[in-house]
Parts: sequence; structure tokens; C-alpha cells
Amino acid sequence: MAGKGGVGKTVAAATMATAAARTGLSVLLVEVAGRSASAPMFGADPQGYEEATVLHEAGDDEVGSVTLKSITPDQALVEWLATHGFNRLIGRLASSGILEIVATATPGIKDLLVLGRIKALADESTYDLIVIDAPAAGHAVGFLRSPRGVRDVARTGVLHRQAGEVLDLIGNPDRCQVVLVTIPEETPVNELVETSFAVEEELGVRLGPVIVNAVLPEVAGLDIDLDDLTDAELALNDDERTALALASAFRAGRAELQTNQLERLADLLPLTQIRFPQLFGTTVGPDEIAQLADVLTEAITALPEPVSP
Repeated sequence: MAGKGGVGKTVAAATMATAAARTGLSVLLVEVAGRSASAPMFGADPQGYEEATVLHEAGDDEVGSVTLKSITPDQALVEWLATHGFNRLIGRLASSGILEIVATATPGIKDLLVLGRIKALADESTYDLIVIDAPAAGHAVGFLRSPRGVRDVARTGVLHRQAGEVLDLIGNPDRCQVVLVTIPEETPVNELVETSFAVEEELGVRLGPVIVNAVLPEVAGLDIDLDDLTDAELALNDDERTALALASAFRAGRAELQTNQLERLADLLPLTQIRFPQLFGTTVGPDEIAQLADVLTEAITALPEPVSP
């Protein structure tokens, strides 16, 4: 899951994980760069590097689950060193500060280490689905580009091999897809379209449907002229009538802006749009995620069956 900061990418990732768990799948929701923002959405405390199951859902045949895990480059590097026979060096490297030098010696190696750990998790086949809450859109492209950069710099050896394996994973549409997230506003839509071309054309990673967050519901009657209503019909004084007219005009303007941006997104990027409704509240918790998971499940069910080649 990738998108501009502030568009609800983490909410979309938690929703995707919940909807998948409802079908009986075991889901690992991975946050990168040390973030643990999704835990409160499941009513749990922020999680660390250790995995923690925060949701069980009864599917048709099995009980699905959502497990959270946070991966940082430093933790991924320690684990990489341990699995490649450098156990005795880990403590010494960490205490001397050389660990950071090792991680930054090659451009892109930190992101590659995180992706390499995710690939290892995928290869273990412990989970049916891994949902990655990737960095914000600008960094997400660099995040996915890192294996190619490392492979080009490290022409041989372990790093070259790991970069190649990660590229094979993210370039396989049966194993990896990028779901972009936006809101129906001009700048986020522009950034999403720009990111989509970089992801698919430059990096060769398949795009899934686009998730559009915070879509306002339609409200009937916004085009009614309040001056055409009698005092008895409206039952408001002059000040209240003026306030209502301003609110109505503002809401109509937002609706027009939203419609324009949704249509523009469809024109610029011909991908299926899955629209999440605007949630009117200060926090997003289990109830809100459950509501959005209903919307996502309904939208996915309505998608046409893929055509066999």
C-alpha cells in the first residue's frame, strides 16, 4: 500500500488486512521504518519488531487472523547478519557504531534489507497474505527501486544475489502488487498518477485497484434555493437561514471538487477505483475499520472475474 502522506494509507492497509482475514486468510500487516500506527486501529497497543496477533475473524471455512509486525532497517540488518553467519560480530558492530556505516555504505541498502526481510517472510509461507504499509509515495518509489540500485553497485556476492531475488519477487504479478491510495483532491491525485507510472513502467511492478479515501456521501437538496421556501417550510430565522445557505454552498462546492477529481483520476489512470467513505470522527478504531472492510469486501465482490490468457 503506497500513497502521499495524509491520505489514509495506513487505514487502507488495516482495512485490506481485516477484509482478507474475514475470508479465513492469515494476514501479516507489516509497517516499515519503525512505525506502529495501525495497532490502535485494532484496539491494541503499538507493536514492535516481534509479531503480535491483534485480530481473529471467522471465515467461511477457517478462522482468519491479522498479525502486526514492524520492520526497521537496523533490525533487518541484525537479522541478515545473524542468518549469514555473523552472530559474533553483531554485538561488537552495534556497540562501535559500525552497524550504521555498514547499512549506509551502499545507496539503497537499508531499503533492500527491509525488502529482503519481507521476502524471507513471504518465502516462509507462514501467512497467506502479507500487506505492507509502505513509505509515503515519494519514498515508496525509492523503496521499490533500491534492489535495482544495489544490484548495479554490488556486481557480485551476497548483496547482488539478494537484490536479484527481491526484484524477482516484486516483479512477479502473482506474488506482488502495489495498491495506491489517495483522496479526491488535486495534489494527492497528481502524485498518485505520477507514482503509478514510476511503479509500473519504470519498476515493472503491477498495480492493483486504486483506493480513494474520504469520499463524501451524496446529499440531496443542496441545489434547493432557500429563498423559494417559506418561513413555515424552513422554520428558521434570518441568521439561521443565512448560515444554512453558506453551509449548503460549501458542501455543494466540495461535492463538485470531489466529482471533478474522481473523473480526472479515471481519465488519467484507467484503473478500478475502490472508494472509501469519509469517516466523521477524530480517531479510527476497530469499529471504523470494520465499516471500511464491509465497503472493501463489497467492492471486491463486484469486480469482474479476471480473463484467463
